[in-house]
Amino acid sequence: MRTPLALWSGFVLLFATLSYTLRFTEGKPPKDLLYKWSTVEGNLIQFAIIAAIVYGIAGLGDRRRLLALRRPTSWRTALRIGIGIGMGMVALTYLLSPVLHPGREQGVTPDTWQPDHAVAYVANGLVIAVVAPIVEEATFRGLGYSLLARWGRWTAIVLVGVSFGLAHGLVQAFPFLAAFGAGLAYLRSRVDSVYPGMIVHGLFNALALTVAVSGKPQPENMLGACVAAWSALSPF
Repeated sequence: MRTPLALWSGFVLLFATLSYTLRFTEGKPPKDLLYKWSTVEGNLIQFAIIAAIVYGIAGLGDRRRLLALRRPTSWRTALRIGIGIGMGMVALTYLLSPVLHPGREQGVTPDTWQPDHAVAYVANGLVIAVVAPIVEEATFRGLGYSLLARWGRWTAIVLVGVSFGLAHGLVQAFPFLAAFGAGLAYLRSRVDSVYPGMIVHGLFNALALTVAVSGKPQPENMLGACVAAWSALSPF
């Protein structure tokens, strides 16, 4: 399994490097990014490429096992842990947002609702709340966790969380992203499947997109910091 691990690690490192390079050289993306059809197109291309790379790496071993594409051992356990992840992220928000201000750094989610561009926003929302969770969970909690589990469950959980945070290319939002990624990795380790994580991840992103335009600001809009980060950093 050394070759798949080396390829996955190299891919994540390359993507993280690209993400931080774009962040520091180009700054924040425009606030209306999610109201543009070009964003939908760019992100679909990006996620298709990521999915193809991950699918190819997983093919060097038992693909279905490495991606954890199987029925969870317990949906009840998944539900309890999913609720715990949500509560944990809310608590982390109130503790760290006043200091780190991740919502300001992310800069992708809009501040107001623009009904003239509603269809484009919904289309971007579908990419972020459906496509992104599927690809990201397969990449990190699927392939990544499976390859790192050889060093122990908790080592894999921590490394997956850190790699997930780094891949987004954000500094102030890193603790939130790493914690969220580690929580999803813990969920995957308990139920032996990425499907519950895809659901939790998708609901989280959908909630963030809704909060962003609801006119009811959260503490420094932490949820917005965790949403659409890969979209904002798309090089396509």
